[in-house]
Parts: sequence; structure tokens; C-alpha cells
Amino acid sequence: MNAQPLALPPSLWAATANAGPATPALAEDKQVDVAIVGAGYTGLVTALHLVRNGVRVCVLDAGEPGWGASGRNGGQVIPGLKHDPDDLRRMFGGDRAERLIDVAGGAADEVFELIRRYDIDCEATRKGWIQPAASPAALRAIEKRAEQWRQRGVPVEMLDKSSVAQRIGSKDYLGAWVDPRAGSVQPLSYVRGLARAALSEGADIHGHNRVTDLRRHGSGWQLTTDAGHKVTAERVILATNGYSDDLWPKLRQTVIAANSFIVATKPLPEHLRRSVLPGGEVCSDARRLLLYFKQDARGRLLLGGRGPFAEPRSPGDWLHLKRSLLGLFPQLAEVEFEYQWSGRVALTPDFMPRLHEPAPNLSILLGYNGRGIAMASALGRHLAERLLDREKDFPFPITPVRPIPFHGLQRLYLGVGIAWYRLLDAVL
Repeated sequence: MNAQPLALPPSLWAATANAGPATPALAEDKQVDVAIVGAGYTGLVTALHLVRNGVRVCVLDAGEPGWGASGRNGGQVIPGLKHDPDDLRRMFGGDRAERLIDVAGGAADEVFELIRRYDIDCEATRKGWIQPAASPAALRAIEKRAEQWRQRGVPVEMLDKSSVAQRIGSKDYLGAWVDPRAGSVQPLSYVRGLARAALSEGADIHGHNRVTDLRRHGSGWQLTTDAGHKVTAERVILATNGYSDDLWPKLRQTVIAANSFIVATKPLPEHLRRSVLPGGEVCSDARRLLLYFKQDARGRLLLGGRGPFAEPRSPGDWLHLKRSLLGLFPQLAEVEFEYQWSGRVALTPDFMPRLHEPAPNLSILLGYNGRGIAMASALGRHLAERLLDREKDFPFPITPVRPIPFHGLQRLYLGVGIAWYRLLDAVL
């Protein structure tokens, strides 16, 4: 029997996104070349590149395309990883590091190229990313980061305290760097546009089909949905990221699925709209517990950050973000809030994405650590290239499914870590 259908939670994106294409529940058994579990950025971009090359693909999702983090995030398209280029050279060395840096640095390009190629209407803009620093230590760190990308030919810009106040609209920061490669999208409209593009190229996409069983079937695999329908495929991709369950043993325990909370104001009056990020950039600061913010196409200001580990239970779970927003932008003291929502971010211990291949013809790609729009779009293409035998060497090392020790205590980990990072942010 089917479980209750998963509905998109109320959010700014759900209220303003373009309508998605029809993705009806699976009505019969099906046989394909590749079955993909998860209709977010990873699953849909991979499917899109596969079907363009003649591969029969079926994408299954427990909700609708974008139901998870792909339809709930902050809409910031930021290239790069949490690690700077010099860090990656120390971690991987040689050609591997250089390729990783190139892939991560070009990740935003992949997003905007897909938007251009398929004419995806998702409020896309590319005005850059400002990363401001609130402490001397953070300022030194972003100066080094900017210089490393400048050495690779990126026309970065450094802002002093006065300039960052003008560009952001807040006096809380000592300085900032600007990465012109970044931009912004309406994330649910983007994922729905990807679904429409994949369907147009020949993919099958079925929403409201929870996959409850995955097992070997000859040389391939058989997936069973909660309605009892079966999909057989030569290859399977699991693309469930922060919403991974126990479909594959211990996969859920390889990441910490932390909630990121977001609030959005009502559309700002024009004079206030011109006072906060008037150039249209996106912004996330250099705190350990960072805050990220931008305006949407109608002048609402969004601000996101960490919140309680558990799913939200009351309006009070967003109060800390509302206070943070008004603390950064006191000129908005009289502005009302209109939306509040949350979604899961898949965090890995080293803040690096993961590709697992724990069994023949099974690939698992997840763990974007807050950079999911750009990195999932880029790595989805690379995964498709790997399955098409065009790319033997995936940009990231292929790693075993390795659970985080004492994963059941992740709430304790996160709670202690958040308290410690807040202290460091306050004193450094």
C-alpha cells in the first residue's frame, strides 16, 4: 500500500516556483538501462546527460522533483569547495588536485550552461558572490583564498570595511572578497527545469515512488517501490544526499544530515531594496557558523543558517535567524517576515563530496556540504561520463561506504560543535 504522498513544505520557493512537469507515479513494472533514486540536482543532471547519449533512464523519487534539499536551499550558485586550492594540493597533490580545482572552480559554469541550453526559467542571475569577514582571523583567511583564485586567473575583488558596507548594506564586516563566477537561481524552478529538460530528452521520471528494496538481479539490479512495482536496470545510481535512508546498508550513517533554516521577508520597499545587496550579488560570510543571504527576484531578503538539529516544531525555531537578520540590517527593523522553512545539508567529515561504488554497477554520489547547486550539477555530468565509459578517472577519489563512528550521537556532535563554533566566532 502506498504511504501518504510527500508534499513540498511551505516555503518561498514552493510559493513562487514555475509549475513542474507531470511526473506521475509508476503504474507498471519497467526495464531500463539505468535507474536513479532521487530526483534532485544530482539525479536529474546525471539522467539528462545519459539520455542525451541514448541511455534508457528511469528516475524515481519518494516525493516530487526537488522535494528534498534541491527545492529548499538558499539558491546560491557558488563555485569551489570548502577547501581552498592550496588545501587541495596538500590533500591530493599533483594532477589529481589540479583537476579537482578545475572541476570545482568551473562548477557554476555548468549550472548556467544548462540553464542557457534548455532555456530554464529560474530567475537566474550571475552577479557574483561576496564573502565578508567579521573578525581579523577570518579576514586573513579570505585574503589568502582570494589570492589563490587570483593566481588561477579569476578576476577577484577585495573590499575594505567601507566598501563592503556599501556593497552589502551592513556595517558588521571588516572586509570581503568577491568571486564573479557565482550567481543565483530560484532553486525549485531550476530543478523543475532540469526535470522538464530530462523528460524532453527521453528520460522517465516518476514522483511519489519510494524505493523500498534494492537487490541484485542477474548482472544488474531490481528496485521495488512502496506500491509493489519493480524496475530492473543494468545500473543503479543513488542520489538521495541528505535524505538518504537505509536502502543501502549504512549509507545514511556516512553523512551528518544537518538542518539549514531560512527566513524571508516580505518584498522590501524600493529604498530598502537599494540598501541591501543592491548589486544583486549573493552573500555568505566567513564565520564557522556562517550566515548566507540574498534578495529574490521580487526584493524579498532571505537569510539562512544553522538551526536545531531536529525537524522544526514551532515558529520559535527560526527566531535566531530573524534576530541575526535584523542585527545585520537594522534598517529593516519594520519589515515583516513572510516565509520560514528548512532543509537538510549532507555534511561529510572532511567536507568533500563522495562517490561510492560498493557493488558492481552501483554508484552513490552525495555530500555537497552546502555547495549543492553547483557541485551536484557538475558532478552529475561527470558521473554520466563515467557510466558512458568516457571518463575513467572521476574527479574525486572513489571511497568505500564508511559510517561515521558513533553516528547515533550525531545530534550531540552537532550540538557541541555549534556551541564551540559560536564561541570561536564571538572571540576571534
